[in-house]
Amino acid sequence: MASKPLNNIWIRRQQCPCGDWKCYIRLEGDESTTTYNLTKTEIESTSPSSPSPQLSTPYVGQIFRTDDEAFEYYTAFARKTGFSIRKARSTESQNLGVYRRDFVCYRSGFNQPRKKANVEHPRERKSVRCGCDAKLYLSKEVTEGGTTQWYVSQFSNVHNHELLEDEQVRLLPAYRKIQQTDQERILLLSKAGFPVNRIVKLLELERGVQLPFIEKDVRNFVRACKKSVQESDALLNEKRESDLMELLESCKGFAERDIGFVYEFTSDESGKVESLAWAYGECVQGYSMFGDVVVFDTSYRSITYGLLLGVFFGMDSNGNAILLGCVLLQDESCSSFTWALQTFVRFMRGGHPQTIVTDIDTGLKDAIERELPNTNHAVFMWHVVSKLGSWFSQALGSHYDEFRAGFEMLCRAGTVDEFEQQWDLLISRFGLVPDRHAALLYSCRATWSPCCVRQHFLAQTMTPEFSMSIDSFLKRIVAEPTCMQALLEEFNYCRGFIILESLQVSVAASLAKQIPQRVPYPTMKTCMPMEDHARAVLTPYAFSVLQNEMVLSLQYAVAEMANGPYILHHFKKMEGECCVFWNLENEEIHCSCKEFEHSGILCRHSLRVLAVKNCFHIPEQYFLVRWRQESSLVTEENQNGMGIGDDCVQTFQSLTETLLTESMVSKDRFDYTNQELSALIDRVRNIEPANTCITHDC
Repeated sequence: MASKPLNNIWIRRQQCPCGDWKCYIRLEGDESTTTYNLTKTEIESTSPSSPSPQLSTPYVGQIFRTDDEAFEYYTAFARKTGFSIRKARSTESQNLGVYRRDFVCYRSGFNQPRKKANVEHPRERKSVRCGCDAKLYLSKEVTEGGTTQWYVSQFSNVHNHELLEDEQVRLLPAYRKIQQTDQERILLLSKAGFPVNRIVKLLELERGVQLPFIEKDVRNFVRACKKSVQESDALLNEKRESDLMELLESCKGFAERDIGFVYEFTSDESGKVESLAWAYGECVQGYSMFGDVVVFDTSYRSITYGLLLGVFFGMDSNGNAILLGCVLLQDESCSSFTWALQTFVRFMRGGHPQTIVTDIDTGLKDAIERELPNTNHAVFMWHVVSKLGSWFSQALGSHYDEFRAGFEMLCRAGTVDEFEQQWDLLISRFGLVPDRHAALLYSCRATWSPCCVRQHFLAQTMTPEFSMSIDSFLKRIVAEPTCMQALLEEFNYCRGFIILESLQVSVAASLAKQIPQRVPYPTMKTCMPMEDHARAVLTPYAFSVLQNEMVLSLQYAVAEMANGPYILHHFKKMEGECCVFWNLENEEIHCSCKEFEHSGILCRHSLRVLAVKNCFHIPEQYFLVRWRQESSLVTEENQNGMGIGDDCVQTFQSLTETLLTESMVSKDRFDYTNQELSALIDRVRNIEPANTCITHDC
């Protein structure tokens, strides 16, 4: 009989790319982890149990929306005051359910005598309970509007014992919590043979502040886990093999329903699945149009199965992230990444991207150099900056903020030579020459330093908005623990949000001439003829980016040099001049900032020169195909837009909006819509197109 699938739990990768297995990363700005580089005050202020500065003493009649909210409030008050609380009695009825909650001081009541164990010298444990009368009683009521709320019916803050100071109250059992990420770190060190006292010291060194738990808690946790880990390791391995085989069977089922669905896997000598990759039918179509820049995200790994999740993304003409493929890897080695890249290229019919964007990882870097030798490699600057605290805050101490400021100046270097000079000065100034993390950064500088990355085409993938859209997509996948077999459905479901949203924008943009009032384009801001020209060619997203450059171009002064180029200065900023070359005969324009080469959108400096030279239209070669209205996942060929009448257009637009709204209500609705639309598209394609135009009312 098949075993029940395990719930799959995902966490962010925390192994440092420096190669030292003991080196542990906590990302700055990541809400899902606790940063090691905060001060004690900052940690207490972000702790769920730390009181707010506006926290006041509870009072009779105080209203709370839920009993959990009241418990959190009283817990915060208790910690601030110097004691802890526990839940006591609760009362319920058939109509109201639980309608009373009692919270009391941890020293409330008296310890009941227990039956002594049948041993020669039983341990006598002294009880902390002393009959303290401090309490907060809650009662539930139903308001006139029909909503329920809780109010404080009794409150007493009279204690018959001493209250504790801050340094003592944190040691109470109620406040000594070992978070999930700390538990994983403790188990890793314990398996490596570290004794408990060294584990605690290492965690303290990594954090730089006092831990929210003590050595006794770590010892108890390790002791409790050892037995369960030993017992469950064999079961976990068995379930991992079983669940991966069932995931493979799910891939086979998908391939039968979706003719474009592809998958590959590797197995060991005994036939057990090691790594698995797949791509949906629309992925190849999306890659054929927007495969110039690929983002390979490897942020999450499964702590249940020990697998790394890799997801390939692209950016469409509307600025949306599009899913191109997925992979589960057995480890983070160069060989695993090599297989992932080889498989992705096969899925995409041999096409190599112009640029690939990843996290900083030496194994992945080597794999890209081997498998994609003609592809530019870039690293998200956020991935670099978010690791600086873990790498350098402990070593630099109070000088870390000064180092961060120097690093930000380094990132503004205009040339490679300038970057090299500033790097040497920065590293020497803070004594980081022998530091392995500084050496890692320098060895990968060509992938993350802005002066180098600016030479590569990246569309708009480096913007914070695009990074947030990818992060939002992945968080929808990993938000809830799901079994491995459900992973395909989860990706397909979340992919549907992007496809339908992109479909709606694309259809609206393509119908601009039929229904001008419904087009989601930004309003005109400069009234320049070039702006109107761009509005008719570019997608709403690309036009909004170009329009912003047009607005900013008005802030630049232009000076024409004797030998042809134009020098531009900002009217306020005295530094950072740009040099623009304009060839009237060939209608070619080049700027030293290289924004067009970097994003495919003309920069403010070039637009300013075009305006000064009385150009009323932007040369066609500066409207890249990927940013044009026709470069959509809904192409003109598929739309069959031969003189479509206004009434038909409005009807189709209304149906599209309704379909999008209704299908996103639940996963069942989306699955049904996806299945029916696929069948409908197949039937429509089998209809021979007539040579007549659709001009009659629908």
